Amino acid sequence: MVHARTAVACFGEALIDFLGAPAAPGAARSFLAQPGGAPANVAVGVARLGGRARFVGMLAEDMFGDALLEALRAHGVDVAQVRRTAAAPTALAFVSLDAAGERSFSFYRPPAADLLFRAQDFDEAAFADAAVFHVCSNSLTEPAIAEATLYGMARAADAGALVSLDLNLRPALWPRDADPRPVLWRALALARLVKLSREELAFLAAGDEARVVSRLLDASAEAVVVTDGPAPIRWWTRARAGTAPTWPVEAVDTTAAGDGFVAGLLWRLTARGIGPGDLAAAFDDDAVREDLLLHAAAAGALATTRHGAFAAMPDADAVRALAGTRP
Repeated sequence: MVHARTAVACFGEALIDFLGAPAAPGAARSFLAQPGGAPANVAVGVARLGGRARFVGMLAEDMFGDALLEALRAHGVDVAQVRRTAAAPTALAFVSLDAAGERSFSFYRPPAADLLFRAQDFDEAAFADAAVFHVCSNSLTEPAIAEATLYGMARAADAGALVSLDLNLRPALWPRDADPRPVLWRALALARLVKLSREELAFLAAGDEARVVSRLLDASAEAVVVTDGPAPIRWWTRARAGTAPTWPVEAVDTTAAGDGFVAGLLWRLTARGIGPGDLAAAFDDDAVREDLLLHAAAAGALATTRHGAFAAMPDADAVRALAGTRP
């Protein structure tokens, strides 16, 4: 069957989050294994919302790789572009939550299977129906996987896909004493849609946020979006800038909030048929932008109300219901 260009292809890492449970005094702490990984979360999020989602990446030939593949399939994600390797295990992340549901991570990576994907592992035909090619910075942390990521971004752009980048910066995954900014900027320069958190914008800006936004928009970016938890969303195009509201919710786990937000945004972009040449005009149109960001904010907010990553992604009915109210 030949599809129109509607697929959201998410490239990068899939890993296992071990979510820590509070321990009683004197008792050993327990952890619940949950499938996760930022681009995999976005793929599941898009699929849960009814979109066509594809995960592209390398999974280990171990019990966790098997579990990730099974979970992606179970959520309706296309896994035809998943590769497997026995050369490294699945990456692990141990997640602690504070009283407000804010998370902190302890990573066990490298070595990890997701870092072993190479440019030649892409199936060129996979770009043919991709409306969006989405990446995060965790596939930039080593030179070989960074080159594969940059190749995929460039190849997707050449094929007509909207290239999306959620920085999702995790400093603990980078080599000690390394400055990630040079390679981050190589990827940022290729993205049409850039999503940052407030902390990531501050990291890139070193005191000059306007310079960062200008640099992004002078490169390939048509829209830049910055989230800040429950605070208003900020957005920029070359012509306009503004803010958008979010919803107050009772957050229990913020692990996949940003991924839920991105999934909601990419879902609405593809549903509306907005491609790389239309993104700026979409954000400059008040009604269209409101629709895009209300659904994205609703998906992100709802993702904080459940534990886990894949398991926290909301369905379309829940997102539409929340987006239909005024925050």
